[in-house]
Amino acid sequence: MKQDVDLHRATRQILRDLSLAGLSELSVTTLTLAAIETLTSALSSMPVAKEVPTSSAPVVAPKAPAPAATSPQPTETPQFTPPTASPDEARTPMPKKKRDPKTISVELANWAKTVSTCKRCQELAATRTQTVFGVGNPTARVMFVGEAPGADEDAQGEPFVGRAGQLLNKIIAACGWKREDLYICNILRCRPPGNRNPLPAEAANCREYLDAQIDLVQPEFIVCWGTIAAQNLLGKTEPISKLRKKFFDYKTTRVLCTYHPSYLLRNPSAKKDVWEDLQILLVEMGIDLATLPKPAK
Repeated sequence: MKQDVDLHRATRQILRDLSLAGLSELSVTTLTLAAIETLTSALSSMPVAKEVPTSSAPVVAPKAPAPAATSPQPTETPQFTPPTASPDEARTPMPKKKRDPKTISVELANWAKTVSTCKRCQELAATRTQTVFGVGNPTARVMFVGEAPGADEDAQGEPFVGRAGQLLNKIIAACGWKREDLYICNILRCRPPGNRNPLPAEAANCREYLDAQIDLVQPEFIVCWGTIAAQNLLGKTEPISKLRKKFFDYKTTRVLCTYHPSYLLRNPSAKKDVWEDLQILLVEMGIDLATLPKPAK
């Protein structure tokens, strides 16, 4: 009787060890003590997981679930590869969000009204006839930035209307544009006494208004006319002769610098330099130079 109990207990232990070792089924018709000893000896050389205490209920080795009727999954998760655009698609710019010119014009007019009563620069506010905010297309591709209003601009309230402005109009026509195609403004919105250069503090006081115009118009290109405009907009210290013939980035806008029209009035030979600069701009804009009218001398 004791031998049968020992056999039963040993059999249970063997089945439990086989289950922990990963064996799911065992077909046995008769287990003898000799067979148990053989199995025990075989198990002693196999790595067996640590036994977990169980109840006294008979242990039955679990059956493995039937394999699913699907193709085997890869052992590694495949990496996602984003689709690659064709060269033509990669060069196609995203369309710009359509903006309402009337809405922008209203916002520019509100800023102009604010500027008209500005007294940040006491000297300028005391000596001006009126402020000169800016004019032109509220969604222009190109913005012109000069330095400050002169006597004619102070009298009429519009930038570039004196002799330098008349020359600028000829330059605009040579580029195949009309004045109303562009947006035109200055670093300052008040005339400095005696047409002196703007002081750094004056330019700083007016910078909020310039940035508002740029942010509202969102031009693709800005042309800085003269050293004062270029240095103030870009924060540069080099003279205009060193800033020409190349583009700079300001926010999302390309900036080109060239000589001021008033400089051309004193130095007519520099007109060819300005024309060279503007041709760089026109080519960058995708304009065929062969279609342009011959520039006036």
